[in-house]
Amino acid sequence: MILVVAPGFLTTVQDEGRRGYRAFGMSWAGPMDRYAHAAANLLAGNPSGAAALEMTMAGGSFRFDEAAYVAVCGAEMGAEVNGAPTGNWCAFPVPAGGTLSFGTVRTGCRAYLAVRGGIDVPEVLGSRSTYTRAGIGGLGGRALAAGDLLAPGEGGNGETCPRSLSAPLIPSCGGEIRLRVLPGPQDDMFTPGGITTFFSAPYAVTDRNDRMGYRLDGPAVRHVGAADIVTDALMPGAVQVPGDGIPIVMAADCPTTGGYAKIGTVIGTDLRLLAQARRGDTVYFIRCPEEAAITALREERAAYAAIAESHSDARRGG
Repeated sequence: MILVVAPGFLTTVQDEGRRGYRAFGMSWAGPMDRYAHAAANLLAGNPSGAAALEMTMAGGSFRFDEAAYVAVCGAEMGAEVNGAPTGNWCAFPVPAGGTLSFGTVRTGCRAYLAVRGGIDVPEVLGSRSTYTRAGIGGLGGRALAAGDLLAPGEGGNGETCPRSLSAPLIPSCGGEIRLRVLPGPQDDMFTPGGITTFFSAPYAVTDRNDRMGYRLDGPAVRHVGAADIVTDALMPGAVQVPGDGIPIVMAADCPTTGGYAKIGTVIGTDLRLLAQARRGDTVYFIRCPEEAAITALREERAAYAAIAESHSDARRGG
């Protein structure tokens, strides 16, 4: 078992998300930074979508009853095993009785801890992801608390030596970000000047952000008329613009429907950049053709394959 000695600011269990239920009002949940989540799982020897821990702003402290093999990716939180630094974007063993601890973020916002075998919590509607607004998934549908016990899943065999991702597979976390956006579906509800503003002006991340979405600060994006629409489908990445003209970018726990005009949608590959942003970071929106979005997705999947292959090479002793 894994004892939660200290939970950190907001630590939840997340797998790849709860798909297939948005028509019934159920959000996906899942990781805010899907790349870091998948990389940690693959480094640990798990499927990319296995249940892992997502830590926000400040990490927790965890004591392992039995020896384990773990991986840490995403924001830099100064991970240590029994007081010895481990590094980031890497996998390493934790001895029986050992304590893995994290501090506050140094860069980025969210870090991911994967344990070989995954985190064995009950599936709810086909997923182990925590969706706190509905109180389902994870451990009782809530963030972790001190004294909680987590059970690793069946781990299987594999190497137990420390290893790290190669530099080309490690993305940046935090700072100025550029989000590629597919225009629409209601971009015709904005003035030409409003669209120019959206795709050229800098916006700042505010403290009004969470797993549901990010409210930004910057120049107003002008509508042709009213901002309201007949409520329609809403997805992570959708950029709503309410009456004040200030964009709101939807995230993993966003509602399934919304009533504000959407000027565009941030491509899935780039949502991790916003998930790692903090108050004051600068955001630029970049117009993205569909072909570029498809290429970005292929590159992301190729990176996963490269990480998985490096794990296979390590197991073979290559």
